[in-house]
Formats: sequence, C-alpha cells, structure tokens
Amino acid sequence: MSENNELPIDLEQIDRDLRGRAIDKQKSALDRLAKVSADIAVPILADILTSSDFMQRRIAVMGLGNHRVEASFQLLANVITNDRDPNVMGEAANAIADFGDRAIPLLVTLFQNTDSWLVRQSIIPLLMDSNSHAELLTISEIAIADETQSVKEVGILALGHLLTSPVSDRALSLLLELCKDPTWRNRWRATIALQSLQNPATKAAIAQLQQDENFRVVAAALEIANHWASQ
Repeated sequence: MSENNELPIDLEQIDRDLRGRAIDKQKSALDRLAKVSADIAVPILADILTSSDFMQRRIAVMGLGNHRVEASFQLLANVITNDRDPNVMGEAANAIADFGDRAIPLLVTLFQNTDSWLVRQSIIPLLMDSNSHAELLTISEIAIADETQSVKEVGILALGHLLTSPVSDRALSLLLELCKDPTWRNRWRATIALQSLQNPATKAAIAQLQQDENFRVVAAALEIANHWASQ
C-alpha cells in the first residue's frame, strides 16, 4: 500500500484514540499527531474541540499546544473566551502561554473573569515566567483577595517574585500589610515572600515577625534573618 493510502488510515486511528477514554492511547495519539504538519493536525483538533465532552476538549487543547501556528492561537483564544470548564480553560491557559507576550492580555482577562481556583492557580505561575510585571501585579492583587486560600497563597508568592521588579514598591506595600493579616498562613507566606528583598522596611518586618504568635511564622522569620546575616 502506498504512503498516501496509509496516511488517512493512521489519522483516523489517531482521531479515534484522541476521542477514546484510554489515557495511554490518548497520549500516544498526541505524540503521533505532534509529528504531523499543522495544516493537517489542527483541523482534526478543531473538530474535537466541538465535543460536548470536556475531557475530549481538554485533549484537543493539549494537542494545539504542539502546533504553534496562528490557527492554533485563535482556537485557544476562543476556548479561553468561551469555554466554561475549568479543566479545559486551565489547559488552554498553559497552551496559549507558549505563544509569548501576545497571550498575556488573554490570560489576564481570563483570570479576572473566572472564579475557578484551578484556572487562577494555573495562570499565576505562567505570568511569573514572563516579564509582564504590571500584569502579574494586577492578578496578584486579585489573588490575595480570593476566598480560596490556595489562590491567595500563590498570589502572595507572586508578590515576592515582584520585589525585584519595576513594580516592587507596590508589591512590598501589599506584603507588609499581609504580614499583619489575621490568618497565620497569610503572615507565614508573606514572611517567606520578603526574603528576596533586604532593605530597612523588610528587616523591620522580619524582626517584628520573630515575635509572632504562630510558631511557623516565627520560624520562617528567624530563618530569613539568619540567612541575611550570613550574607
């Protein structure tokens, strides 16, 4: 049988495997499809994106991440704008981030418009890996006001990441307020976040936190103070 006759059969099998429930077959199909040219692969994935099954849509999004072409970007942007399943949206955020700076506004808008802790926790690290400091500050301020503790803590971590950025003044101001937060976990996370910036304000905060009522906060503050002293 000629190569031209074999290709459609293989693509049909890939399509079946992607739509199936066997994770190992789905992974294998994604790997095989990644080696196919985008003009062939993307339409297959676009069709799967129309499925009512969120697991199939999630697989399609993963596949689009392997084909960094304009058609993939537009499909992912549409998922981010219109899909409502957190698993699919989170996967789409990860995939579209590989397109670089042009994806940042979409990620910020998604963060602002969703209340899903899964999606928000997916987006913050993506912006931490970028140079979009102002945008990261924007979503960090939203995150620290989130009712979900895990989202709040990732937001605090992001503020610490910003202490050496052009928006460090605002990030530091927010962290110093969090050092007084009634919830010990927020004070603890804020304490740890301060370690990347040693100046009079952070030194004073760490000294005060060594007197905190929670032993975990005290331990973190002592460790940072000792680390600074050894430098």
